[in-house]
Amino acid sequence: MTYVVAEPCVKCKFTDCVDVCPVDCFVEGENFLAINPDECIDCGACVPECPAEAIFEETEVPEKWEEYVELNAKFSAVWPEISEQKDPLDDADDWKDVEEKREHLSDAAFTG
Repeated sequence: MTYVVAEPCVKCKFTDCVDVCPVDCFVEGENFLAINPDECIDCGACVPECPAEAIFEETEVPEKWEEYVELNAKFSAVWPEISEQKDPLDDADDWKDVEEKREHLSDAAFTG
C-alpha cells in the first residue's frame, strides 16, 4: 500500500511532509505535490505533518478524491523529486480550507 496526496494540497503545496519523508518519495508540480507509489514505504510519517490534511493511505482516500490515486502515479512518472522543505505557495493559507479545487490543479511540473 502507499500514501496519496489528495485535493486539499491543490494551490497550497505545503512541504512539511517532504521534510519528514525517509525515502524522498514526493514529487513536485506547479501547485501540487504527489507521492510516487513505487518509492513510498508506507511509514505514514507525512500524514500528521500536512497542514492541509491532504495525505491519505491509499485505501482510505475519500471517495470524492479517488482519482488522486491515479493522478499521484501519473505525476510521479514525470514530475521532479522534491526532497527538502521549502516555502508553500504565497496564498496557501487562503486556499487551505477551500473545497472542490480540482479545476485549479495544474498538470505542469515544477520548473523552479
